[in-house]
Amino acid sequence: MPNNAKHVLIHDGARCLATANLFDRCAAALQTCSGLVAAIPVKDTIKVVDSEGVIIDTPKRQHLWAAQTPQGFEVDLLKQCHAQGQQQGWDVTDDAALFEKCGLPVHIVEGEETNLKITTPVDLAIAEFILQQRQAAAG
Repeated sequence: MPNNAKHVLIHDGARCLATANLFDRCAAALQTCSGLVAAIPVKDTIKVVDSEGVIIDTPKRQHLWAAQTPQGFEVDLLKQCHAQGQQQGWDVTDDAALFEKCGLPVHIVEGEETNLKITTPVDLAIAEFILQQRQAAAG
């Protein structure tokens, strides 16, 4: 069966608490842009350090966002970016970084604080708390 999809949302399975509302907002945003990433504003002060652990810069927080998923793209552009990245041997961490490296704009859709990535036992404990709160709210 041919795939005629014009847009795609890509989601990280480790972010299992993303809500349907976030997916809906990302899908809607893809109607007006070619690439996007869910993200939340950074609350912590971020330090850039050199290889010896010495701080070399403190970027302004208002310009920093913590990327999440879903990420969304126009399928044809994403395929072109993957082909170019493979041909050039680029090492990127996600599809948004690949889009950026190709010079294409990636827009922010405000994510959710509860859309955490579960990678440690502490993350799992926080996720359990979030699920308990959601269940209590649903009553």
